[in-house]
Amino acid sequence: MAKYQQLVQQIREQIEAEAWQPGEKLPSLRQQVELSGMSLMTVMHAYQVLESQGWIVSRPQSGYFVAPRAEYLSQPASHQPVQLAESVDINGFIFEVLQAARDPQVIPFGSAFPDPELFPMRQLMRSLSNVSHHLKPSDALNNLPPGNETLRKTLAQRYAQQGITVSPDEIVITNGAMEALNLSLQAVTEPGDWVVIENPAFYGALQAIERLKLKAVAIATDPQHGIDLDQLEQALNRWPIKACWLMSNQQNPVGFTMPDANKQRLAALLAARNVALIEDDVYAELWFGGKRPLPVKAWDQHDNVMHCSSFSKNLVAGFRVGWVAAGRHAQRIQRLQLMSTLSTSAPMQLALANYLGTRSYDSHLRRIRQVMAQRKNHARQALRRLLPPQVKINDSQGGYFLWIELPAGQDATLLYRRALEHHISIAPGSMFSSGNQYINYFRFNTAWPWDAAQEAAVAILAELISEQLSQPH
Repeated sequence: MAKYQQLVQQIREQIEAEAWQPGEKLPSLRQQVELSGMSLMTVMHAYQVLESQGWIVSRPQSGYFVAPRAEYLSQPASHQPVQLAESVDINGFIFEVLQAARDPQVIPFGSAFPDPELFPMRQLMRSLSNVSHHLKPSDALNNLPPGNETLRKTLAQRYAQQGITVSPDEIVITNGAMEALNLSLQAVTEPGDWVVIENPAFYGALQAIERLKLKAVAIATDPQHGIDLDQLEQALNRWPIKACWLMSNQQNPVGFTMPDANKQRLAALLAARNVALIEDDVYAELWFGGKRPLPVKAWDQHDNVMHCSSFSKNLVAGFRVGWVAAGRHAQRIQRLQLMSTLSTSAPMQLALANYLGTRSYDSHLRRIRQVMAQRKNHARQALRRLLPPQVKINDSQGGYFLWIELPAGQDATLLYRRALEHHISIAPGSMFSSGNQYINYFRFNTAWPWDAAQEAAVAILAELISEQLSQPH
């Protein structure tokens, strides 16, 4: 174990043992050098790791302090374990919210995307330039479904590094993760079929169900552990479920990562009933802490999981390159892709294959994880300091969203509309459910640099919330 890791472990154990209390100041860098006998660089590295993991927070000109204890939301008091929707009609409102977040004059707390300045655009453009100079007419054909062979082999090797065996022939390159998810759902359903989703769910799942004329069975989620597996089992026994569309890691919008035991049980439940799992894992690389969480795919022994991801959230959004490790469904998905978008852009596939061959990707991922963790910490601390005490913030170790709960009876959609008048966007909870259970929740994007403008915007949000709280229901 490296010296900085020893110091990280020591301070974590001290915090867990309550030797250091939340809000208490830690020894300065120089004091820690004297106490530990380690170099200043080693101590700095250890403190940076502790901050990225959410154990400590830094305050300019003040030093490092123990972070407040994690706060986890409970389920809403009116939470229905299972919610049925014979039809879903939510696309119009989602479009409205996403369009508002695109305005450059708006503080993008409601955006679904990370700060593009985090991406290594210079290196990516160099790779795109390299491949552009060597493009051949045959490249358009060579990169038709299932996609660029080098890129698929690289992805298969990355699965292997996690202990997951995936053949390059099982991987289909797509136009972002959304195409991977939609094609996967289309491959295993027909109009009128029942599909399990989470509640709350990523709005893309709701849009896909609406577009394909499917029926939704929305299963309650726990803010720490994910989908209620007991309720899922009952739903599987009661309705002719054809597929599940779920997020097991850094779920959007709540942020939970399912424990491994839950993932294993989920894989077994669905395999026993031959129900396909469409696993949305686009935030897989944006984990904080010491160990990357595995996808449910790692416990798939029956070729039952279609694992979908992309480079859009962690490397580059504009290239629109995703994939699905589709197993036995790969041929069906390729045919569906040929009938719709035909293929993913050949130059973009080639450029990504070129970039991944430079071995810069993992260095970039380490940097972006550290920056995102620090920004999330700063946002969480500012929200906790400025928002009314009745407002709750769900903690999560990964990704760049915070899931925020207003007191019961409050309307986050009203807050969204009032905040837009001040050029501030949030993502109201009604985007993530076909019912009204999450009307008093909203999602908050923490991926942007924390500066005076962001701080002022949160102060305005706090004022707007306080005004709402003071008004009779």
